[in-house]
Amino acid sequence: MMFKMDKNLAMRGISIFLFSVLTILGIGFSVYLIVATNTILGRVVALAFLILSAVSGFFNTFTSYSYYRSYLYDKHLEKIQKKLKPMKGFPLVAVAVPVYNEDTAMTERNFLRLMEVDYPKDRVNFYLLDDSTDPAIRKELERFSRKHNVRYIHRDDRRNFKAGALNNFAMNAKEEFLAIFDYDEYLVDTRFILDLLPYFNNKKLSYAQTEKRFQKGTFFSDTVDIFHGFFFKFIQPSRALNNTGIFAGSCGIIRTSYLKKIGGFPEYVTEDTFFSFESDANGYESIYIPRHYALGAPITKFSHLAKQQWRYNYGDTQFLGYFVGKLLGKSNKKPKSKWLLVDYVTHGFGLNYISVVLIIFTIVSVAIVFSGLTVVPNMIIPGGFLLGSPEMIFETLGVLAFVLSLMAPVIVTKLYFGSLKKGFMMLLLNFALAFIRAKAALFAVFSKTVKNSWTGISFLKSEKNIIFALKNSIVETAFSGILFLLGIVAVMINNLYGGLWLIGYGIFYISTAYMFYRYR
Repeated sequence: MMFKMDKNLAMRGISIFLFSVLTILGIGFSVYLIVATNTILGRVVALAFLILSAVSGFFNTFTSYSYYRSYLYDKHLEKIQKKLKPMKGFPLVAVAVPVYNEDTAMTERNFLRLMEVDYPKDRVNFYLLDDSTDPAIRKELERFSRKHNVRYIHRDDRRNFKAGALNNFAMNAKEEFLAIFDYDEYLVDTRFILDLLPYFNNKKLSYAQTEKRFQKGTFFSDTVDIFHGFFFKFIQPSRALNNTGIFAGSCGIIRTSYLKKIGGFPEYVTEDTFFSFESDANGYESIYIPRHYALGAPITKFSHLAKQQWRYNYGDTQFLGYFVGKLLGKSNKKPKSKWLLVDYVTHGFGLNYISVVLIIFTIVSVAIVFSGLTVVPNMIIPGGFLLGSPEMIFETLGVLAFVLSLMAPVIVTKLYFGSLKKGFMMLLLNFALAFIRAKAALFAVFSKTVKNSWTGISFLKSEKNIIFALKNSIVETAFSGILFLLGIVAVMINNLYGGLWLIGYGIFYISTAYMFYRYR
């Protein structure tokens, strides 16, 4: 056991080293760019790169911190578990599953499995919260509910989506605790309620969240599982040490009375993040259990992942405005903990950082190539700088920073999840989703109406259709085309490596079309 812990710590040490080096290289190259140019355009470009490097440095530092803190969480949780005492009696528990025009066969199978949970049957009530607009689905779920003594609640108006459905039920619920599952989650450990309720002996505890994972499927879906796994393996434990763990929307239990005092789930697209913040701001506590009790259906299609990521970043961008409003407002329930401020700011900016900032980095890279600033390639062709000169050293830092920024997630995926191939897929996914997330952020800022799904996906009859792929990646394909063209121009003006730099970016961004085509 000690060897395993030491190995885990060593892996985290390597990760911290990688991100620290990446930060140093990026800022070092930025400073060099400022010094190396005398033109106004060059200075503007260099300053932009420095700002982006500083932003990246902040997130790299935070990521390193999370990797280290997640290692400490096991011992922290172990101390809590040693003090756990059984619940006195069996509190009344509600198990609720919100659904909206979902696969009825999957919903019913998973619901029947939930009803096998280890808990006295007279102390647990099961609710199907149905917002379905399809009459056939509604009729089938009503039939299922009557047959299995499930309490069926239907809304004709899907106001405020999942948050609205939960509030419609929870604000009048008589049960002391509320357990929430998504329709596609299959219970794999029936001790879910019995294991989690003892933590609520802490009277300040608002909710308990468990790890969310997906069932094994294809190479793509297993990579998506890792994609989400980084949050639950590293970010959640680190935040939980600060009492700022995120309620993830399902596979968790909430104390109903505290939910009511908060005013229910804030009715936003990502109601779970907003609820978590309100719980923290009200002075309640939470706990994260790094163990999965249910497995969600694998995400086998890129279009489904795209919709999910659109919703996540739409909600997180909304949350930033909500968060700032709370800080500037007159409410007495402002967040007081410095860690709460840091954790929620980084959460709100997280997907924007790995999408919007990535796009801006690409645009600034184009400006560097054509602004007259020297880059490493110019040094190694005839007439370039001498090997070992200061310019060579600093420009080498730039190349290393770029390469390491691409390879860091690949290396970390290999370290923790044992797959280099999935690490490269993770790299492609971040580029493939960049504009989708950026679009979501823009909608959140400028659109007055809440969007239910990201616009643009239209399904065709054929399973693999290039028209479908191109139609749903117009922006990315056009952006890639521009990068390819600029790369060729750079090569023609004897900036070989600058041209390859841009062509490389073009290849990464065209991956959106490939993902839509290959993993539709």
